[in-house]
Amino acid sequence: MNTSLTNPLPTPLTQTDRLNWLRLIRSRRVGPATFFRLLDEHGSAEAALDFLPQIARDAGVSAYSTFSHKAAYDELTNGTAMGLKLLCFADPEYPELLSHIPDPPPILWAMGDITLLNRPTIAIVGARNASSLGTRMTRKLVTDLSAEGFVIASGLARGIDAAAHTAALPTGTIAVQAGGVDVVYPRENAALHDDIAAQGVRISENALGLIPQARHFPQRNRIIAGVAQATLVVEGAIRSGSLITARDAIDLGRDVMAIPGNPMDPRAAGCNALIRDGATLIRSAQDVIDTLIAPEPIAPSAPKQRTLALTPPDQIATKILTLLGPTAVPEDSLIRDVGLPASEIAPHLTTLELEGKIHRRPGGLLALAV
Repeated sequence: MNTSLTNPLPTPLTQTDRLNWLRLIRSRRVGPATFFRLLDEHGSAEAALDFLPQIARDAGVSAYSTFSHKAAYDELTNGTAMGLKLLCFADPEYPELLSHIPDPPPILWAMGDITLLNRPTIAIVGARNASSLGTRMTRKLVTDLSAEGFVIASGLARGIDAAAHTAALPTGTIAVQAGGVDVVYPRENAALHDDIAAQGVRISENALGLIPQARHFPQRNRIIAGVAQATLVVEGAIRSGSLITARDAIDLGRDVMAIPGNPMDPRAAGCNALIRDGATLIRSAQDVIDTLIAPEPIAPSAPKQRTLALTPPDQIATKILTLLGPTAVPEDSLIRDVGLPASEIAPHLTTLELEGKIHRRPGGLLALAV
């Protein structure tokens, strides 16, 4: 169940707005969905920041404080000094395709050519322990797709990701980072990290200096799928980040493609499973091109307004907590099970998130905190 925000986002944002957006999204227990809900309910990030401690007190959370003005100012100042660009959701340079996912990042740090973010893009992901054949296939696909006008997005990991970025450098590549955009990870990709800043663009929703942890990679994967009109998996095990990215793309209604592989190779198991379940089988770049519409510049929708998938609470909170479990479920399903309008559920969800009793997962999913 989708509900449009009643208050359009301010655009263009002033520097004070940017600082307050940064403070709000960096505040404890405020994720993208909560950010946009608070922005809608209170009219501005500044007003939402003023109200957050009261929400926390009402939820029984003591000693809650918002992200400080100084910390946000320091992050903004340091990013500017590094030559980074802070992209807010309302900015025209913000990736148009990404703005349509259920939980888009309110802000992105970017380094490099931000015009690449609104060109036709294909995400190519795969195994970190890539085979020689998989690496060669990736380079060939990327070279041919780049020649047709596609930008290549990936996650700057070792293996298939690194091969895709390297092959795409001459024409442009988007690297989505799990940690801070200024953090080199893994260390072996240090040179590629710098090359992408010079010939492509690196982006991250996370704070500068953040060393990525395991929980950050699924969040990054939703952005990889979100900036691209299609996701192509070259190699990937059944349980891998590549398959998470592919599932995110499926949830978004985007094209998903896969390279078939030897059934005896675990690195091919995920790709073969995707093809079995309906992903397009890819043998060459021409197969990709035949599946997609010819590249055209992505026209921004102006002005951007956020459409949120709101989630369900109880009587409301008790009923929500009863219905949820550790396995994430779609928000729409929870709303139907609660049996109340989404507008009545929204405030309870915000409270439960601030209490740390529920977690939002990529793709508009909710789970009980364990």
